[in-house]
Amino acid sequence: MDDIIKELKDMRYLKWTQSRKSSGTAGSFLKSYDDSGKIKKYYKLSDYDPIKGIVGHECINEIIVQRLLRLLSIDHLEYTLIHALITIDGKEYETFLCESEDFKKRDEQKISLEDFYLMEREEENPYEFCRRMGWEKYICEMLLIDYLVLNRDRHGANIEVLRNIKEKTRRLAPLFDHGLSLVCRCQKREELEDFDIMADRKVQSFIGTNSALTNIKMIPREYLRSLPKINETDFDGLFEGLDDVMEKEYITKIRAMIWERWCSLDRI
Repeated sequence: MDDIIKELKDMRYLKWTQSRKSSGTAGSFLKSYDDSGKIKKYYKLSDYDPIKGIVGHECINEIIVQRLLRLLSIDHLEYTLIHALITIDGKEYETFLCESEDFKKRDEQKISLEDFYLMEREEENPYEFCRRMGWEKYICEMLLIDYLVLNRDRHGANIEVLRNIKEKTRRLAPLFDHGLSLVCRCQKREELEDFDIMADRKVQSFIGTNSALTNIKMIPREYLRSLPKINETDFDGLFEGLDDVMEKEYITKIRAMIWERWCSLDRI
């Protein structure tokens, strides 16, 4: 469990700022950073409501998806889930938050894939553009994981290009930001029970369509055939140490969701 710190840490020194909530529903996601050390660290919270407090579990989703990415050997931003005491608008909260480090190398600048595409594109759609840039494997991995966890928020700024102007290099940043996935909209038990784990719900996807099922059909068959053989027990590690962090009903639903979607790849 190198990605969970359960001992309560006093992080009331962090200052939180609001970020746009892509779905357009009530609530917001708060972010912060700490640049007092040698390595700049970034922090984010689950869904926050000024009245109800921190009501989501997006930070826990990041850890579950991170472990799935590790299982599939897909490059990604590393998150740590931290049990923390924080302050928002003068009020204290005990919660779990996500910590990550800057993925830019020295002299690299970042730009969203959407902006980079608009600057450099020819007569081609975003998928064709990424193929020309040599990024097809990355895109296949991204569309795969976004289908398995039903990521609703892969807009053009959630994929970043890292450029070194001096060395004339450019690469895609490790996959990041998977919180709006799985059963993230289920805050009540009834919503969780009614949630169809195989439903093709509307998603934001800069590369492809608003259907995760349609998007995964864009992936070349040979890539899907090359995926590792995984048994249901291989998913045990995705939930290690989360029994006292997330309710059992949610873990059971999420586990079934990922497994059923993985099995469905053979039928697609």
